[in-house]
Amino acid sequence: MNYPPVISEVTFYPCRPSEKGFLGISSLLFDNKLSLNSISVYSTSVGGYRLLFPKTVLRNGREVNYFYPISRDVYNLMLEAIEQKIISIQEGGRTHGRS
Repeated sequence: MNYPPVISEVTFYPCRPSEKGFLGISSLLFDNKLSLNSISVYSTSVGGYRLLFPKTVLRNGREVNYFYPISRDVYNLMLEAIEQKIISIQEGGRTHGRS
C-alpha cells in the first residue's frame, strides 16, 4: 500500500520581503526520514506562495538541484504545510519554530 508522505517539524524563518517576493526560508521533515532545509518561500502575484529548492551552479554553468519534489502532489503537501506554518506564525506572533 502507498500511504501519503508525512510532512512534520516545519520551520519558517521570515526575512525582509524583497521586490521579487522573497519572504523567508523554510525546512521540514519528510516522512520522518529526510530533513529538507533551505527551501525558499516566495509570494505570488495572486496572493499565494511558491517554493524554490536549493541548487548550485557548476563551473560549466549547468544548474544542479540538491533536491526537489518529483510529483506535484508532494509539492502541494510541502506547500500546504509551510503555508500553515506561516499562518500560525502570523496569528501567534512567533518569528519561527517547529510545529
